[in-house]
Amino acid sequence: MKNFLFTFFTFCAINLSFAQKVPKAIKITYQRSSNGKLVENQNLMFLFASKDLSLITSDKIMQQKADFPFEQTFVDFNTKTISQWAQLKANKSILSHDSEALGKQKFEFSNETKKILNYTCKKATTSVNSNKIEIWYTNELSLKGGPGVLGQDLGLVLETIRNGNSTLTATKIEILKTIPSILAVPSVQSVDQLTYKDLLWKSRFVNIPVFNKEQIHFVSDAKSNDSVFRFASGTVIVRKVKFPEIKKGSSIYADVTEQSNGDAYDRTGSVFMIPMDKKQSFLDGLKNGVKALPVYDNGNGKKYQGVVSTEEYTSLLEVMRFFTPFGVKHFNYLELKNKVWQDSVIYRQDISLLQPKLSNQEVYIGMFIGNYDAGGHKASLNISIHQGEDNNPKGDFILPLFNTLNVMEMAGQEYSTMFDNEKGLEMTFEVPQGYKNFKLSYTTTGHGGWENGDEFLQKKNTILIDEKEVFDFTPWRTDCGSYRLSNPASGNFGNGLSSSDESRSNWCPGTTTNPNLIDLGNLTPGKHTIRISIPLGKPEGNSSSAWNVSGFLVGEK
Repeated sequence: MKNFLFTFFTFCAINLSFAQKVPKAIKITYQRSSNGKLVENQNLMFLFASKDLSLITSDKIMQQKADFPFEQTFVDFNTKTISQWAQLKANKSILSHDSEALGKQKFEFSNETKKILNYTCKKATTSVNSNKIEIWYTNELSLKGGPGVLGQDLGLVLETIRNGNSTLTATKIEILKTIPSILAVPSVQSVDQLTYKDLLWKSRFVNIPVFNKEQIHFVSDAKSNDSVFRFASGTVIVRKVKFPEIKKGSSIYADVTEQSNGDAYDRTGSVFMIPMDKKQSFLDGLKNGVKALPVYDNGNGKKYQGVVSTEEYTSLLEVMRFFTPFGVKHFNYLELKNKVWQDSVIYRQDISLLQPKLSNQEVYIGMFIGNYDAGGHKASLNISIHQGEDNNPKGDFILPLFNTLNVMEMAGQEYSTMFDNEKGLEMTFEVPQGYKNFKLSYTTTGHGGWENGDEFLQKKNTILIDEKEVFDFTPWRTDCGSYRLSNPASGNFGNGLSSSDESRSNWCPGTTTNPNLIDLGNLTPGKHTIRISIPLGKPEGNSSSAWNVSGFLVGEK
């Protein structure tokens, strides 16, 4: 009797094993959920797997509706190689192989099990960049694969959970009768992994190189060429740039990289756009001298060229205000113990508000660094466009109002000392019909005067619209010491401080100055006045205080 039972159960086990034949291939559909709720309008994830290969793809890719760039991941279980393939655009794709990643994956295994789609799953846990990842996998289909690179070699991954709240779960498993043709690694250009990541990242946005390591210095014979124009003895460079159509809601960034090429001092820098919408423009002044610019006169006896918009002239539209540090790169030979100087300074600023002025436009973009040094500085400027959806208007109306930064300082443009008069800076502007929710983008920095000058004193800025105060604040930076490693040539004082450590009027050597976005409400159509009032310090010997302020109006439809 015992022999009979043994034979019977052996026979059943053999037949059961034949019944669970390994499928040639499978297709698994995955859905995402967050905090227990299904993510709406999601792009479904698919896994195709055979005993040799797996492929991670998506519904939009399969339907040829995916936006460029898009990726697919292949895993070869025989060679333990992960291959990532990316379609960057219609006629360009790249491939990268990694034969070490699978072997480097480390897991903690648990005795916990649970059923997913009637398959018993085991649990493995790992950590990636401080994120806890739970992986639920099954070995009951005798195949391997998953919706991500993690756990591919454990079995079939039917669920991954990140930090307990972001879940990717298998909702459908299809047994395929044949191995689909897409389960084959494409034969395209292969690059190393770092190059692959870099090309994939750069394909996600539009980058417009404006200036590339251009020298901005003070020389009498500064020469222009076919693309870069030089003015004010070489301290101003300008180039005409064509921008593509930019959707509303896109993110636009300006990136400046700066190094000293001989100048040891902290200098004011500015990236600006030259509006060409009226009879006169700032370009006239650059070409023909400051006398070609309209004059602002507030009664203090000085003439300020090109600082406010008029009926026939639009002032410079400032894109970014930045400040060079003391001699970064060129003076890095000045050693201090435990100080490793930076090679350059990188300034990056969100300029998305300017979308209406850039989209599908050809404009003059300029850069200024005030200095009197023949070596001066070297600077690069790139503008990147990260396209968004056309459902979040940033501001359909932009009106440049004023810019007192004397970009033509080295060609005789007056310093902005008009604030020594009670009138300060005052101008009239006109609001068109059909706009609301107006804002003023206002950038301000104080300069000059040595110890008792406005560079080192806290001074309140007051803004009045139609003689009514709408905003006041005291611009001040107390974090300048954070940028010491960009300032090798900074002077050092007897009390142990460096000049670059000193707090300043809204700027530090080696930083940008962020604009203030001031709510003005719903201005009525028609003419209005704006006045900027700042209590300017008195001159000290041959040094005077000055305030560089720029502003433009933003309105929404």
